[in-house]
Amino acid sequence: MNGRDVEAKKVRRPIGFAALVLSVVVVGMAAGARAQTDCAEGNGVLDMTPPKTMTTEELIQKFTAQETKVKEARRHYTHTQDVLVQTLNDKSAVDGQFHEITAVSYDDKGRRQEKVTFAEQSTLRQVQLTQSDFEDIKVFMPWMMTTEEAPLYNLTYAGQQHVDDLDTYVFHIVPKKEEKGKRYFEGRVWVDNHDFEVVKLCGKSVPDMVRAKKNQPLDIRPQFVGYRQLNVADGHWFPAYARVDDTLTFKVQSIHIREIVKFKDYKKADGAAPKP
Repeated sequence: MNGRDVEAKKVRRPIGFAALVLSVVVVGMAAGARAQTDCAEGNGVLDMTPPKTMTTEELIQKFTAQETKVKEARRHYTHTQDVLVQTLNDKSAVDGQFHEITAVSYDDKGRRQEKVTFAEQSTLRQVQLTQSDFEDIKVFMPWMMTTEEAPLYNLTYAGQQHVDDLDTYVFHIVPKKEEKGKRYFEGRVWVDNHDFEVVKLCGKSVPDMVRAKKNQPLDIRPQFVGYRQLNVADGHWFPAYARVDDTLTFKVQSIHIREIVKFKDYKKADGAAPKP
């Protein structure tokens, strides 16, 4: 998302922000970001007791193997991606909006296919979405910790926690190292203690602050929270909903951004069958 300078129209300096994932461009360097996204909603008290029936390493192996199955199963479904991005004024009233709905499917080689089915005229004036923002929405909001991804991260067991109607194991996740030109997930995941699949995640894509070139402003990523919903047909938990509610503070202004992303209307593709 590129921010637009609304005070000095002849000067535009890019500043990034994403996470649900956006980049913002406004005049001036970023002074910081104040996160508002509530990742504790629905959470009970954290019990730091270790798993009783397996070691932490066995638990990690079990849930990353399940996440691999979820990722593969999801490729055999079509679904709808509904993206709503809003900017809010100092009275919390919406003063700009972007809304787009996309039909998503996968070809026989697992490659993602997209078709925009609805796109209203954007009224965003302070910010502008970029292609990289949509890439973040595709990758990190529905992010999955597969066995292939696991070696890239340090996973730290945090405890057990009741989330809504589920009992879960909680893990803190950070990348072991960050290679230039690549982005990673950093945050927490909640793993259902029955299906051993992620049902909630909260974090951001990192590196958190990046300069594309010398003397350019920083790219700042806000925090998002994402939830999954049980797909009864397969017994897997598919990404269903993600949101961001952040105020990014710059030298000349603060921009309150709210984003809601829905992954819905999952339907088995004709002739497709998820692998066991």
